[in-house]
Amino acid sequence: MEFTIRNAQKSDMQQVHGLIKELAIFEKEPDAVEVTIKDLEEDGFGAQPQFHCFVAEVNSKIEGIALVYNRYSTWKGRAIHLEDLIVSESMRGKGLGSKLLDEVIKYGHQLGVKRINWEVLDWNEPAIEFYEKNGAIVMRDWDVVQLSEEGIKNYISKLNG
Repeated sequence: MEFTIRNAQKSDMQQVHGLIKELAIFEKEPDAVEVTIKDLEEDGFGAQPQFHCFVAEVNSKIEGIALVYNRYSTWKGRAIHLEDLIVSESMRGKGLGSKLLDEVIKYGHQLGVKRINWEVLDWNEPAIEFYEKNGAIVMRDWDVVQLSEEGIKNYISKLNG
């Protein structure tokens, strides 16, 4: 099977959004996607892009993505964060994920980053095996911490008394 890995374009964001929704369903969070196609277009392709996206294209259809953004580590310095590496369910096991990860690693190397970070769900054993096979360290003693939009608003309201 032939496929192409390339930098995403603004016109790809509808298909990218579809894959994001597919991932949410896979991760048992079907209603969690709040980002819109317009958000992706503006945030990724505006005056100050907030992310860089690679796409895997098969027969003119986007079947996989890897979305990264800049980060900074107080211990290491420049880093990037791989927010999501998604391959459509029908295309898993055909090499798209490996090639997308290759592009992310090459991109980070070109930027001169000291580290590439990402998370994986603890029950997603195929993904964990894939990452470990490729030299990644899954740090099982760290927990992800997030403050939701509602949590931010509640925090601010407490500050404002």
